[in-house]
Amino acid sequence: MHNENLTDDQIDELLGKAHARLSGKEHRESAALSLGTPAKQLVSASKLNFTPIAEPYVVQRAGIARADTHRLLSDRERQLCSRARRVEDPISSRKKHIESKKATAGAEWFDLPRTILTPELKRDLQLLKMRSVLDPKRHYKKESATAKAPEFSQVGTIVEGPTEFYSARLQNKDRKRTFVEEVMVGESSTGRFKTKYHEVQAVKTSGKKAHYNALKAKRSRALRS
Repeated sequence: MHNENLTDDQIDELLGKAHARLSGKEHRESAALSLGTPAKQLVSASKLNFTPIAEPYVVQRAGIARADTHRLLSDRERQLCSRARRVEDPISSRKKHIESKKATAGAEWFDLPRTILTPELKRDLQLLKMRSVLDPKRHYKKESATAKAPEFSQVGTIVEGPTEFYSARLQNKDRKRTFVEEVMVGESSTGRFKTKYHEVQAVKTSGKKAHYNALKAKRSRALRS
């Protein structure tokens, strides 16, 4: 490098030569990249998958446009169309679904069925409400007189175990179909209800004409004897 100072014209000339060298270098690099760039350095683009175009469903035959019926429906769909189809009313089907859903108490209650209040079951439920009068030595929790029948219930038969063969087993002649029949059989052997009925009637008729006539008949029988 020379120690002498450069003039402005010399500095401009040096800058122009440097600019020319840089421009030539960039041009050569771009040409080399376009012609001799390795394949690993190039970005690979995905190839397009060209599929054949589907044939139209409408074809022209003798100048008339006709639809190819064999391609409109598959064999399975054609078989379904040829058979009779059952059409259901959506409102009625939904109503049936709701009724079937309400027919049981649900899986949490072991699908307990809805109570069908038959005359026999109604009498049994009334008897259960009045079970305190069946045996005066047993005491039960008092229930409301306006209590309704359970919405879901099921009637079953208690089966005794092998260890209760002599202690809690009912013989076949003692087994009845309903609670009312069992109570009537017990009443025929004990007569408790009949005795209780006469006691109640005696209290109700006390001091009345029927009670006075009964006393007269009792006195007349005593005099005759």
